Amino acid sequence: MKITSAKVIVTCPGRNFVTLKIMTDEGVYGLGDATLNGRELSVVSYLEDHVIPCLIGRDPHQIEDIWQFLYRGAYWRRGPVTMSAVAAVDMALWDIKGKVANLPVYQLMGGKCRTGVMVYGHANGTSIEDTIEVAQSYKAMGYKAIRLQCGVPGLASTYGVSKDKMFYEPADAALPSENVWSTEAYMRVVPKLFAAAREALGDEVHLLHDVHHRLTPIEAGRLGRDLEPYRPFW
Repeated sequence: MKITSAKVIVTCPGRNFVTLKIMTDEGVYGLGDATLNGRELSVVSYLEDHVIPCLIGRDPHQIEDIWQFLYRGAYWRRGPVTMSAVAAVDMALWDIKGKVANLPVYQLMGGKCRTGVMVYGHANGTSIEDTIEVAQSYKAMGYKAIRLQCGVPGLASTYGVSKDKMFYEPADAALPSENVWSTEAYMRVVPKLFAAAREALGDEVHLLHDVHHRLTPIEAGRLGRDLEPYRPFW
């Protein structure tokens, strides 16, 4: 079996979901996801200009060899664009192998080791009260883990807080949004959010929060210390 062609499929204008399709001479094809939030088209170019030409004629079953070639063959390694492209190839090749073996890929990797996977609901709101209300809705639906994000008082908008309380979409349609930011105000409100959540939701629910890279190591340490009494899951 040989790889004969590959193409990149871009869908959902304004959001740009990126899919790689690898075709073989035996009619079996594989699909891999190459979406990189905010830099999707950079991955498209990387795949089309630098990766796909390297795949033609190769044996799709040599997954590890192809991964090492794509990773080590480039002078500049790693980075989100490169690794999103390499990951898409890896997924597509495993998809091909699973189809040839007529087995789900997880069976080729040792079989399942659990009966389910814990997921979390994203509770967000412009205020602590709004966020807790949404979090209680997720708890009522049976979620065992809930991510908490709320607006910061005094700021017009906060990254990670959606206009739609139940369904959060992080992607911007075009250029990245700009927000005025105050670390001091943020550091004051998050412990209050966790205190209110623990009181309202009880001790059985895992509480999560995403800082979104906005703190220095010292600030992150301070926030972690302040949140420790509420046992954040992450």
